[in-house]
Amino acid sequence: MAPTPTGINVIIVGAGFGGLTAAIECHRQGHNVSIYENFPALKTLGDIISFGANGGRIFARWADGAIAKKFRSLCIDLTEYGFRIHKYDTGEVVYHQPTPPQREEAPVFNGHRGELHEVVFNYARDELGIPIHLGQHVDEYFETEDKAGIVLKSGEKIEADIVIGADGVRSKARELVLGYVDKPKSSGYAVWRAWFSNKDMIADPRTKEFCENGDTFNGWIGPDVHFLFSTIKGGKDCCWVLTHKDEHDIDESWSFPGKLEDVYKVLEGWDPVCKAIVEKTPSLVDWKLVYRDPLPTWVSKHARILLLGDAAHPFLPTSAQGATQAMEDGVTIAVALKRGGKDGVPAAVRAHQELRYDRVRAVQKTGESTRDRWHKTDWDTVKKNPKSIEFPREDWIHGFDAEKYAEDNYDDAVKKLAVKQEPAEGTAPLAAAPTAVAV
Repeated sequence: MAPTPTGINVIIVGAGFGGLTAAIECHRQGHNVSIYENFPALKTLGDIISFGANGGRIFARWADGAIAKKFRSLCIDLTEYGFRIHKYDTGEVVYHQPTPPQREEAPVFNGHRGELHEVVFNYARDELGIPIHLGQHVDEYFETEDKAGIVLKSGEKIEADIVIGADGVRSKARELVLGYVDKPKSSGYAVWRAWFSNKDMIADPRTKEFCENGDTFNGWIGPDVHFLFSTIKGGKDCCWVLTHKDEHDIDESWSFPGKLEDVYKVLEGWDPVCKAIVEKTPSLVDWKLVYRDPLPTWVSKHARILLLGDAAHPFLPTSAQGATQAMEDGVTIAVALKRGGKDGVPAAVRAHQELRYDRVRAVQKTGESTRDRWHKTDWDTVKKNPKSIEFPREDWIHGFDAEKYAEDNYDDAVKKLAVKQEPAEGTAPLAAAPTAVAV
């Protein structure tokens, strides 16, 4: 059944998972929505991406489950294999973490970022008819009390009731919201990442087991380093990520081609299987993990511009929640706008932040705690309690239903905002004191 039109016009800048989800959910809730994206064409870039059950629940509601079904065919299936965690030097499996049963209404997905993104992009553009304007660089954001808009590189000015800046870690919208340029800082860590076919893996007796027995997931945990390796699509594709200490200075460009010899140095003294996997890699990316202080607000002065996803709250990879939290943002703002109505857009935008801010900060912290749990492992403790080294899957994160939560708590959020003492009329309330998080 088609939703009741709200008459609310929404511009979304950025066509990543957060921007696309916001657009699809705005469409579901009856808003008029269009997307502007800087990239001139869709490219299947990247490597592994994870969506917890809280993200799978969102996908499962689209197209009567057809999107989730397409995802399943592209994603890793660890029902039988689970996650095998090894001690870095001996290679012994210290804990075999079983995979939780898949739930049809809230599945878990791990697959190639580009392939899954293409499914969502095509659904938004081709099936729902959402206008996606590619190759459109946004030069400027603006707002007044009753509207917001963007100025394209061509000089064209486009207005709407609300602009959502889902424009990533280098967000231009963030400058308008904060009133200053927010520079990244080195976190002291970096990640090497790679995705490749199983051709050479199959030919090597040391590594063929990973590609001959369906999908697999293994992790080696060492001092201030962890190495994760997956095979997917029945062992056809291979993917690894290695998080390690890195003290290089960074600037706004923090992704570079990686060098295998640098990886080999980090893996000296490790289980030889790790190097046997890495040496099959035709190319890799060296991704410097930088952090930004949590923003005091995601909402502009007149509450007509909202930051979403990485533009508002970047995540460490060890949270495995960055893309899913951006999706939860998209669901929440769509519901809030419906509840607020066309005349209540600023109140809805502020309520969105009230509904999301504390949860996002709590989930962000799990990325830090998981990294520290692995990088500072006490092996005597693990020997006594192997489960202590497992990858955490917490119910308060994965069992969350963003749409239901927004519907159930919207009115309370509006009431809380009404009684809060705002720093100045028309500005969003300041949130909790900032601490460092990574992007």
